[in-house]
Amino acid sequence: MKLKVLPILIALLTSGTLLFGGWFMYRSYAMENPLADLVKKNAGVEQVDATFSNKQVVVNLKLTDGANLRHLYQSIVTDGASLVDGREVKLQIDSQSSDAIDDWWSKALFGVAQAMDNKQYSDIPKLLNEQAQSVPSLQASTEMDSENVYIRLSDGKNSKYVILPRVPASVGVWPNE
Repeated sequence: MKLKVLPILIALLTSGTLLFGGWFMYRSYAMENPLADLVKKNAGVEQVDATFSNKQVVVNLKLTDGANLRHLYQSIVTDGASLVDGREVKLQIDSQSSDAIDDWWSKALFGVAQAMDNKQYSDIPKLLNEQAQSVPSLQASTEMDSENVYIRLSDGKNSKYVILPRVPASVGVWPNE
């Protein structure tokens, strides 16, 4: 019995297209888009892009100055629990930072790193507010939950958002910096 190559190739291409197309549509319309819609409901969220993998959900965000990172993270973890389905949630923030804020942060990072390593989290707001006095327009705000420390630095026009995990990475650097 001789097999015909053309019908076999057409059947393979058709079934592959249907399987992968269906998987892509499911992932996009049943997981990524609903999570993006959930995140967009929060104040200060300008743009959202969610990417799902087997072990984690990476949410790329573009935020305005009024965003509350702690509330945003908690809404993803609690309200989006059925979508996240036990995966690790990582926020990647596209900050509208400035060179002055970045320079200031690099100087403040030593004290923040020491407070994080020593688990002296209450020292972080004090440290940031003391150092913020050297730049009159800079405002630093911090919040914390059971998993992360959230820092927002703003000079009125530009903002930098930093999320520091309360359990430091084994390499000694923070993954979202």
